[in-house]
Amino acid sequence: MSTCESQKQELVSVNESRRFMIDCFKAFGVPQIHAEQQADLLVAADYRGHFSHGLNRLEYYLNDLSKKSTDGAAVPKILKETQATAWVDGCNGLGAVIGNFCMDLAIKKSKTAGVGWVCVKNSNHYGMAGWYPMRAMKEGFVGISMTNTSPLMAPTRAMEAALGTNPIAVGVPAGDDHFLLDMATTAVALGKIEIQRRKGENIPEGWAQNAEGASTTDPEQACCLMPLGGAELNSGYKGYGLGAVVDVLTGVMAGANYSTKIRKWNALGCNEQADLGQMFVAINPNCFDPDFETNMCDLNSRLRNSKPIDPGMPVLVAGDKEEANMKAVDKAGGIKYLPDQLRTCTELAQRLNVKPLSFV
Repeated sequence: MSTCESQKQELVSVNESRRFMIDCFKAFGVPQIHAEQQADLLVAADYRGHFSHGLNRLEYYLNDLSKKSTDGAAVPKILKETQATAWVDGCNGLGAVIGNFCMDLAIKKSKTAGVGWVCVKNSNHYGMAGWYPMRAMKEGFVGISMTNTSPLMAPTRAMEAALGTNPIAVGVPAGDDHFLLDMATTAVALGKIEIQRRKGENIPEGWAQNAEGASTTDPEQACCLMPLGGAELNSGYKGYGLGAVVDVLTGVMAGANYSTKIRKWNALGCNEQADLGQMFVAINPNCFDPDFETNMCDLNSRLRNSKPIDPGMPVLVAGDKEEANMKAVDKAGGIKYLPDQLRTCTELAQRLNVKPLSFV
């Protein structure tokens, strides 16, 4: 087979990737609507270029379902609420099902109160954090979401993990434009190290540290992720501080697990329930300056028009990279997954007796 033919075969359409994931979830008795919600989030991550949080996470979710540490049929319930706030029990359901419920509830509250703030306990890994602010942006609202995770980050001056990647996502509508920040408070998300392992490549300096607490470029030696900023000399304590803030606003505020109380998680699944804490906020900008969206467009323009160091590398606004990736996928006609990921999908199809992935 020629190189071009081989590359063509590796492409998987967005719809086919979604179909395969839905079939895999349904093989474990997950209701259709729940399977669709979880698959929609995962394939959106791959489509937008966040490969660490797409198909790469499917096996983790399936093995949790297999071990019954996650309930694929669970429906979240409201424990306490005011006009602007709600405390929710995720009932150990799928992360996307819980996250969609909570963000939609925050949006509903913001339509009447101007702001909706929802905290949830008993949740699971909810995927790409930016997915939830995107729901608020569709309504013209500012969206914010945070989650704690299994302990992976070594606090500054520590040689063992005590906080998760604890991401922060903020989405802001701006007419036909937008601002969408989705970032871990560690130097990188764990999935990016997993992708480097799949590629058989080293990781950059400052991403992770080994068992002795020293920075390492060997993904096999990576025991803890470093905070955003890396070493203390490079202001890593700021990333550490942000990660702790996320745990306060999610795990502690929601009455969920936090820090080292959260169980470890891997591709083999986990026998313990995660009981993650998460936060979802929707804000109606019309409660403030009526020129909000116009000024957001102007802000984005001023940022993008900053004189670049390298003319071949223009200044980007949060969300631009993802937009470019989606256009590239559309142009190519599909998503190009790594050979290792495709092998995992072949094994899953055989194990679950579902139709294998087909290629474009």
